[in-house]
Amino acid sequence: MQERIFIIEDDESIRRLLAYALESQSYQTSQYRDAVTALEAMKENRPDLVLMDIMMDGLDGVSAVKLMRTDPALRDVPVIMLTARDLEADKIAGLDAGADDYITKPFSVLELCARVRALLRRTHREPQDACLTCPGLTVDTGRREVRVNGTPVELTFKEFELLCYLMERPGRTVPRRELLEQIWGAGGTETRTLDIHIRTLRQKLGDTPEHSRYIKTVRGVGYRFVGGES
Repeated sequence: MQERIFIIEDDESIRRLLAYALESQSYQTSQYRDAVTALEAMKENRPDLVLMDIMMDGLDGVSAVKLMRTDPALRDVPVIMLTARDLEADKIAGLDAGADDYITKPFSVLELCARVRALLRRTHREPQDACLTCPGLTVDTGRREVRVNGTPVELTFKEFELLCYLMERPGRTVPRRELLEQIWGAGGTETRTLDIHIRTLRQKLGDTPEHSRYIKTVRGVGYRFVGGES
């Protein structure tokens, strides 16, 4: 069965370009110029992935992703944000809302298709029923559930993958390039994307710059999971 991608973009020329590129890669596409109509359509036809513009009339992309993440039927649908802005605050807002990745306009169609393939590949990977634990933190990889001191924590797809990858290698400093290749696929993505994901992941886990209980930065190298050390 072909994977279906929803393209939510108010610029018709960009919608057509994205649809042409994705359909040439054997994906099915559904195109929408506004988020409200797209969300209604998702109730009848759940997409495998969503490309969501941030700046749209009416309901903006960040608000639309927040609504998706509150819907049990849509909360796990991967989302790539499309934004004309290159401000870090906008990227963080999208990631905090629940987006899994973002790409800034103008973008390379080939790069976007590569990110779509990588995200779908990780989404459809068979989960291994296992539980990763350390003091104060429990991760159920089968159910994709995270709890900090017994309280559920909502992570995006990429945040969850990052956390599991680091937890499975406790005490080891994982280079940035390895994380980019393993989580984002061949070619990876820019280092700033990884750093933003790590920052939002830390915030959700309760880590602070002054006290990183779970994820420590190894300057010039990468990140290390320290397993709840004080």
